[in-house]
Amino acid sequence: MVENLNIVIDTSALIAVIVGEAERYKIIETTRGNTLIGPGSIPWEVGNAFSAMFKRKRLSLKEAEKGIAIFKSIPIRYIETNFVAALKLSEQADIYAYDAYFLDCAIRQKSPLLTLDKKLKTAAQNFNIQTIEV
Repeated sequence: MVENLNIVIDTSALIAVIVGEAERYKIIETTRGNTLIGPGSIPWEVGNAFSAMFKRKRLSLKEAEKGIAIFKSIPIRYIETNFVAALKLSEQADIYAYDAYFLDCAIRQKSPLLTLDKKLKTAAQNFNIQTIEV
């Protein structure tokens, strides 16, 4: 991997790092030396992912608090979303707006996308957005 790239990282990849999923070390290695960027919605999406994990009994509040500390230690540069462009992408790809924000970011920043979400990865590839394998 070339260093000093901007890499759009989505919530699925961040959660994998935060909670120690199997892809954690590969994601860290792949992104080392590069700048992580993404839409400003990321903190809310991380919180939402934690609440979904609560419902499935996959995460306790104490673990979530540790996860927030880990999340806050990850340097991410937030990019303002072009909401009209993102909604067009959402409509064209039949995906949620929250997912389209990542595509908008990747397109406007001319940056590859790192995601573990198969539907988002397919949508990105359909828009000729480079994706990063982990």
